[in-house]
Amino acid sequence: MVRIMSGASSRLAFLLCGCYMVALGVHTMEQCVAEDHQTDYYMAAVYEHQSILSLNPLALTSRTQALELMNQNLDIYEQQVMTAAQKGVQIIVFPEDGIHGFNFTRTSIYPFLDFMPSPQLVRWNPCLEPHRFNDTEVLQRLSCMSIKGDMFLVANLGTKQPCQSGDQGCPRDGRYQFNTNVVFSNNGTLVDRYRKYNLYFEAAFDTPRQVDHTIFETPFAGKFGVFTCFDILFFDPAIRLLGDSEVKHIVFPAAWMNQLPLLAAIQIQSAFAIAFGVNLLAANIHHPSLGMTGSGIHTPLKSVWHHDMENLTGHLIIAKVAKNPQGLVGTENATDQMDPSHGKFLKILAGDPYCEKDSQEVHCDEATKWNMNAAPTFYSEMMYDNYTLVPVWEKEGYLRVCANGLCCFLLYQRPTLSKELYALGAFDGLHTVHGTYYVQVCALVKCGGLGFDTCGQEVTEATGLFEFHLWGNFSTSYIFPMFLTSGMTLETPDQLGWENDHYFLRKSRLSSGLVTAALYGRLYERD
Repeated sequence: MVRIMSGASSRLAFLLCGCYMVALGVHTMEQCVAEDHQTDYYMAAVYEHQSILSLNPLALTSRTQALELMNQNLDIYEQQVMTAAQKGVQIIVFPEDGIHGFNFTRTSIYPFLDFMPSPQLVRWNPCLEPHRFNDTEVLQRLSCMSIKGDMFLVANLGTKQPCQSGDQGCPRDGRYQFNTNVVFSNNGTLVDRYRKYNLYFEAAFDTPRQVDHTIFETPFAGKFGVFTCFDILFFDPAIRLLGDSEVKHIVFPAAWMNQLPLLAAIQIQSAFAIAFGVNLLAANIHHPSLGMTGSGIHTPLKSVWHHDMENLTGHLIIAKVAKNPQGLVGTENATDQMDPSHGKFLKILAGDPYCEKDSQEVHCDEATKWNMNAAPTFYSEMMYDNYTLVPVWEKEGYLRVCANGLCCFLLYQRPTLSKELYALGAFDGLHTVHGTYYVQVCALVKCGGLGFDTCGQEVTEATGLFEFHLWGNFSTSYIFPMFLTSGMTLETPDQLGWENDHYFLRKSRLSSGLVTAALYGRLYERD
């Protein structure tokens, strides 16, 4: 099922493309046949693809056999393009690894690779000039699709580039192999490419010597940035692209394995859009047995997403997207600071104890009367990291937990107590499993059971409702607001921002039980 999340409330709906189109970046769902200000929006699509995979990706095969497999996936792509064209889609995004699959070696993937000339050096329309370069059959089909559908098309494929022995970085086999996103205009021209920089255990591919900062221009929505999957967690290229203030849209092919409770695909996608005030068009691969699902069209205020661990079929999402995304309201112009809970938050923050760290533990000034004995501190593994946590037992209260230099705080109320264990956790350190990167995290999570050792386990269902402020003394401005509610659904914070050198998230009126609410800070310079 496609789900729609909007602003402070969440609701479920079918995306009825024939009758209704979801309008993202505004506050209503409007009928698509009688709308004003059409020029303020564009039509976008992402396709979550159940790819046809090689039965033995380690086996050597021929180019002909490789094309037979890839053409089966490209046939499905073409069907989706034509369906999207009937809805007036102007740009479509397909997932990472969707055409050729994965789990290859460097040698076994070679027949699946297209030759890729640099779009900066060569202007080329593969559909109209199919014989200009050898081994470009996949690029030709994608180019022709963009012409047939009259839309921009973003897809991911493996590419090859010969190199000479004089090139110090040239691999021994005399070629570079890249995980590549390509962008075609609606007339079939190869507009640009992006070669994945932050590879995720991809032995078949090389890391480019320099980061591609790929930005392409469209006539319908201005500038789009491009990056792939694991890139979203790193400064280059994801954050650096946003240094161009005219980049308001990101296309994001991915082959993302969901990692709960903090890094589900739709969770990080939505968090990126909210954190940086951009639209994110995210197409994930669909292989539930590998934990791969979760695609969406995300704006800072709304999301339309698809997450399905049961059905083995692809899914097309179409949405109307605002050209100029609106961000969340921050503290500087919020009108509801007189709300009692927010007033209490501000008073608590004004008397916030000062925390400092010695070699063993964190000490806090007792000027503010925190009830240090209200909840015992414990430790549990979450996302392979050792979190410091306190249980959230009461119907209302405020809690603090510290790890290294990070202190996390929770002010909360619950309409009713559920028979579930929740905990507030903190982590400030280098994550070293499945990638190495430094994070500061404040997280309110539902535990897998009633024991402390279950906190941090993967959970998808919950009944506990909260109204809360979550905040911390972060050392970075790069903070992702992570939200996940029961049934793998999304929520948007009511308010985000800095207050008295602390970054906070505020939320009330959850539509379903809370699974995770977290502030996920990245300290890129400490990686």
